[in-house]
Amino acid sequence: MTLLSTAQHLARDTRRNPRGHLLPITVAIMLTAGAVTLVGYLLWPTYGTVSPADPSRLPVSVGATLFNVQPAAVRMKIQRHSGPQERVDLSFVYPSLEAPAAPKHYSADTVEDKVQPIDRIFLSISAHHDALAPEARASTIYPRYLEPTSTADDGLTARAFRNGTPYAGEDLYTATEPALVARCTRDTSTPGMCLSERRIDGADLTFRFPRSWLAQWRDVATAMDRLAQQLHGSKG
Repeated sequence: MTLLSTAQHLARDTRRNPRGHLLPITVAIMLTAGAVTLVGYLLWPTYGTVSPADPSRLPVSVGATLFNVQPAAVRMKIQRHSGPQERVDLSFVYPSLEAPAAPKHYSADTVEDKVQPIDRIFLSISAHHDALAPEARASTIYPRYLEPTSTADDGLTARAFRNGTPYAGEDLYTATEPALVARCTRDTSTPGMCLSERRIDGADLTFRFPRSWLAQWRDVATAMDRLAQQLHGSKG
């Protein structure tokens, strides 16, 4: 009955003033368009693209934890986008901690046979899904597999993992000032590499760097702290 009555009123108003019904219709259309625009604005993703004002930073969420990364530092092209990701793999030139330049293309005439020195820190950020924290692993798991003896040099303590254990052929390096825990493979036909982990909220950060850098271990530990601050504003 309400719709029929409204229609009858509109018909009478239209006969008296053929243009009289245009005003309420126009107002209704304008209100609807405004409501649609407002809803679209509120629902639009806040991290869909990199802000034109700061194209050097890419907002990435890993384990519901926000990181701002340099696009050029992302090692895999498929990961070079903003928004939630399960894992992001990065690399930074050491000691500047800048994103690396575009890789050079070598031909058979220009490539050298010798192994090129590694000049960067590799970093993987992944969601941990409540797995054992790196600090807990270092204090409860690693000691089960370590040799009883240790050596110390310039504030850095080294202990070897026993043969026949999951970490055979590796050594554990620890320090307190600045803090450092690194598990390192030994030099063989390829240079040894070190792995150092830390947790920030819902994500684990895994740093990798050459074992030879332990000669300046304080600089390396400080560099990892700086990277954590640059990416998340936290020392972990």
